[in-house]
Amino acid sequence: MSPLIFFASAPRNMGSLVAEELIKLGMRDATETRGGARFSGTLEDAYRACLWSRVANRILLPLTQSTVSGPDELYEAAREIHWEDHLTPESTFAIQFDGTLSGINHKHFAVLRVKDAIADRFAERFGRRPSVDPDDPDLRIHVFGHQDTAGISIDLSGQSLHLRGYREEGSAAPLKENLAAALLLRAGWPEIAAEGGALLDPMCGSGTLVIEGALIAADIAPGYMRQRFGFQGWSQHDEPTWQRLRDEARIRRDAGLGRLGSLRGYDLSSEAVRVSLHNLERAGLAGLAHFERRELTDCRPGRPEDEGLLIVNPPYGERLGDKGELPELYGRLGSVLKERFVGWRASIFTADPELGKCMGLRAQRMHSLYNGPIECRLLHFKVEPRYFVSNQPRPLPLEERSPGAKMLANRINKNLKALRKWQRDEDVSCLRVYDADLPEYALAVDIYEGEKRWVHVQEYAAPANVDPKRARHRLREALGLIPEVLEVPGEQVHFKVRRPQKGSSQYERLAETRHFHQVSEGGHRFLVNFEDYLDTGLFLDHRDVRRLIGTLAPGKRFLNLFGYTGTASVYAAKAGAVSTTTVDMSRTYLEWAASNLMLNKIQGEEHELVQADCLRWLDMMNGRRRFDLIFLDPPSFSTSKRMFGTLDIQRDHVGLIQSAMRLLEPGGDLIFSNNLRRFRIDLAGLSPLRVADISAETLPRDFARNPRIHNCWRIRRPES
Repeated sequence: MSPLIFFASAPRNMGSLVAEELIKLGMRDATETRGGARFSGTLEDAYRACLWSRVANRILLPLTQSTVSGPDELYEAAREIHWEDHLTPESTFAIQFDGTLSGINHKHFAVLRVKDAIADRFAERFGRRPSVDPDDPDLRIHVFGHQDTAGISIDLSGQSLHLRGYREEGSAAPLKENLAAALLLRAGWPEIAAEGGALLDPMCGSGTLVIEGALIAADIAPGYMRQRFGFQGWSQHDEPTWQRLRDEARIRRDAGLGRLGSLRGYDLSSEAVRVSLHNLERAGLAGLAHFERRELTDCRPGRPEDEGLLIVNPPYGERLGDKGELPELYGRLGSVLKERFVGWRASIFTADPELGKCMGLRAQRMHSLYNGPIECRLLHFKVEPRYFVSNQPRPLPLEERSPGAKMLANRINKNLKALRKWQRDEDVSCLRVYDADLPEYALAVDIYEGEKRWVHVQEYAAPANVDPKRARHRLREALGLIPEVLEVPGEQVHFKVRRPQKGSSQYERLAETRHFHQVSEGGHRFLVNFEDYLDTGLFLDHRDVRRLIGTLAPGKRFLNLFGYTGTASVYAAKAGAVSTTTVDMSRTYLEWAASNLMLNKIQGEEHELVQADCLRWLDMMNGRRRFDLIFLDPPSFSTSKRMFGTLDIQRDHVGLIQSAMRLLEPGGDLIFSNNLRRFRIDLAGLSPLRVADISAETLPRDFARNPRIHNCWRIRRPES
């Protein structure tokens, strides 16, 4: 028997989550589509999806999909369906219509024409027709319209799957159960729960997040408490299969209840706590989670040793809360997290990401989801001091600073004085003024001059043998004196921790402020961002590499591989390159590159931006494109899922360079650069290419204290 095709409808922006969920349930071919996910399988698979999907709204069995231009064609399409295979004349049914259809102005009219088609087919064949029962039908039929296409399906779920059966009452503006489950899944709660982590919601409302968290942690099927599904009144229902799945779910539930850890919900409202406890009891989880009335300022872990996930849907001014009071509320939430939940993960669901900035924490990532019609963001945080915003950790006051701090101040001043004439003569406005010159203060300090002066401070991750408390103390000293020495307000100092790159970590977004600032370099203008990524968008150590490219570029066709924010392309274009092609896998970086090009009045189709995996693009372009000048500046490591393969620059550089050289015209130049400090170029593997090490001559004066900051070679074909 060939597999059946099913469709799992889902709330907006949750189709990929449903597809992932179905794959884990055994539906290996589940694929995200508009409005949900499509999958194939047996009737048992559909029953399993109804019982176990935490995110889907409905599980539909499509019967037909037809092109219709009006109500009569919809009627004919519906009448052609063998309804006698799904209903009896004694059955009742209801029809739900979603979407829009060309030629049909009212949903009720579409429902009426499908109802007439079913009734007429039964009357013609049996002389009797089933009845309509909109409230409690034996079978629900779903019609979906999009432009001139109508799909008609059996609704196997019946009522929406978000209705688990445990919630009778809700507090104001409650989250739907499947949205709450989606937030927990996106926040990584299943993995945290499996490791014994705690769950806490400090504004729990009707308790939905905590209860859904308990269902996930205890491996309880979300549909286990429902009294009825749509397929149970369907003529083809397989009761033995359904009972077997129910028995399996009961066994898993009984085993899982013993694994529950600490689950807590707090709320300012006594009524909300009462509703939460009632819903917990209806879910069969009485006594297995804790709810109590508690102010946000009194929020703390249940036990001092607890760590896990704090997740909250605070008011955001759309339904609850005075918008004028919300910044202060989010500020208090951030303070509570930083004071009492260090080591935890936190996820905040809000319709106003700007409010998230009031928390004083840098978001690691975010997801876009909808709460009904309201577009919201789920912001994810690691509650660790290194992710506290620029004024964190708090600087030490002057009287608490050590003699070492004075040495640091003296060294920065000494470096500034030594660089002053060079900086003026070379017209350098963005430069490095300190780079771990004193081992006790393992920082890199960069100045960026634009409409204001900004300072970008990066702490190198300390070795394991360094006492974290002493390192923390020295960091606070440094962050207290750097604004004074460099004469900038504290809010213009941005702090990050730089760790060795692993996998795709060099691309990890730290936040999404989209705060860009304009700076200049060598007569060019660039946009930098100090908050959203580890790097700012302008590699200062490549300043002289960019100048070299500008020197070589006039009249050349320039290719910028792993092009990042397009700064090298700007240099080439402004110097007179006849064309530039910038290739990068990141749409964000290419949009940034486009802004940099526009900022420098570089326009025209000859300046091309290509979103692609550079490895795959080089294979595709072999023999099809030629360039006179190529800049190849790959990351040290990359394991992005969008890549053709993984990239380890030490392992793969020979093949990568050879692939790029196949696109280089005779007599052309390839500039190859990377920042892997232990990198060793394989000259034998690159033979007979002419490889000249230009690392020293492309090392800017302000980086001379750390000559291994980058590697650079000029590569040409051998002369014939």
